[in-house]
Amino acid sequence: MLVWVYKSSRKANTYLYLTRRDDFAHVPDGLITLLGRLTSVLQFDITKRESLPNADIRTVIQCLEDNGYYLQLPPGDPKPESIC
Repeated sequence: MLVWVYKSSRKANTYLYLTRRDDFAHVPDGLITLLGRLTSVLQFDITKRESLPNADIRTVIQCLEDNGYYLQLPPGDPKPESIC
């Protein structure tokens, strides 16, 4: 599963993962507004990874499959169980 990662211009260390390049259709409008300009920073095959540095890989994959996106907040921020 290919994943595209975008960096928020308004929220430091906040990243949005998508299952399709530049396809923000599944992301709520309010979230897009909150994040500001999104800059593509990375593309990778998530199924070839065993872990991610700041997120539970199983949660990320589940959110991507269910909703088409995953939001990664900065380390130390209060986090809901899954952000999707």
